[in-house]
Amino acid sequence: MTLYRYIKKRVTFKHKLLAGLSYGLIIIGSLFLFWSFYPVISYEIYSYLFIQKKIFSPLPSQTQALSHIKAQSIIKNQNVFSTNLVNYTKAAAWFPSLEKRGNNNNNLFTTKEYTLSIPKLNIEFARVIVGGEDLSEAMVQYQPKILPGEYGVASIFCHSTHPSLYNPNGKNRYKSICTYLPTLGEGDLILVNINNIDYTYEVFGKFEVKPNEVGVLDQKLDDAYLNVITCVPVGQTARRLIVQARLKNIGQE
Repeated sequence: MTLYRYIKKRVTFKHKLLAGLSYGLIIIGSLFLFWSFYPVISYEIYSYLFIQKKIFSPLPSQTQALSHIKAQSIIKNQNVFSTNLVNYTKAAAWFPSLEKRGNNNNNLFTTKEYTLSIPKLNIEFARVIVGGEDLSEAMVQYQPKILPGEYGVASIFCHSTHPSLYNPNGKNRYKSICTYLPTLGEGDLILVNINNIDYTYEVFGKFEVKPNEVGVLDQKLDDAYLNVITCVPVGQTARRLIVQARLKNIGQE
């Protein structure tokens, strides 16, 4: 009968090095995933606890279905509602059904551009294009009915992105300028300058809506309001965050 004896294989430096590299890559990958998803998860928790949801009238489901059929007839089997095919630096993509509510009125205004500052976010003299479209070049007051300082609601769109890409003073500042807009709270100030006249707005609320809830952009004529709007969660496009502010003071430089 043959006798067998177990001899433990000697672990060489090469094996230790490979094992160490494997564990290191696992740790690095885990940290990368955490770094990527933490802002989204933390925002969702914050939103659930502290940001209210409001429901506004969307387009009738029949209208949406007809739009879907029409879109499919144009590009056949492609999914036109995939976020991979939507350019969210274009203001019209934020509320796709908004065009059905009326045409852009920017030709009615002699003022084509003004500036906006938010001290808490270190945003200084950001360009706002009246009736603009390209959010990579400036903030946009889309389909304007009034200008800031007048009775009604002036709604301004601004882009946001993953916090790691936040660069408010760089060449592409407008692609990330409103990344930290969700941190605004009651009492924070938004400063608008139009034709050398300063308008100071004070934040009084914020809430979220879905992209088809275009009623949030309806006019309200009992006071002068300013809505600053961006996509949330940060770096995502599932919902729209609306920060509401009311005119507090008017002063001339």
